[in-house]
Amino acid sequence: ASYGPNPICKGCLSCSKDNGCIRCQHKLFFFLRREGMRQYGECLHSCPSGYYGLRTPDMNRCSRCRIENCDSCFSRDFCTKCKAGFYSHRGRCFRGCPPGFAALEELMECVEGCEVGQWSEWGTCSRNNKTCGFKWGLETRTRQIVKKPAKDTIPCPTIAESRRCKMVLRHCPGGK
Repeated sequence: ASYGPNPICKGCLSCSKDNGCIRCQHKLFFFLRREGMRQYGECLHSCPSGYYGLRTPDMNRCSRCRIENCDSCFSRDFCTKCKAGFYSHRGRCFRGCPPGFAALEELMECVEGCEVGQWSEWGTCSRNNKTCGFKWGLETRTRQIVKKPAKDTIPCPTIAESRRCKMVLRHCPGGK
């Protein structure tokens, strides 16, 4: 390893003054750094932000993440940490979580949200548990929670709602 006075040659098996490292020591990653029009090789223990380590029999190298808005990735197509303001979901980065998923703010990840079933039919119009004797009442419909959210802090959408309705019988038969 020719370190010489050039700190750029640290960890190199072969190095040149103009191009930096050309080959790295066995366990290090080769990274081609660009500065303006100039580029030079470096040997690193881990790859910088936006790159991942690719190990091959002939040479380990840093390869660029191909996922938009990704800070660090596990492989070319799987992001492990998104840039600030983006949520991680299945190896990709999004401004917001897709339908059926909820944002876990503290980790900036999308997790399975609360899944609810279909609404029931509207119930019978009633008031004070009576279906007659008033002009207006309330009718209610409900739905079930099909799947609880991945975390307790994620709220479920409403499972019951009511609306104003007109009673079928304004006067009760027999005056009751």
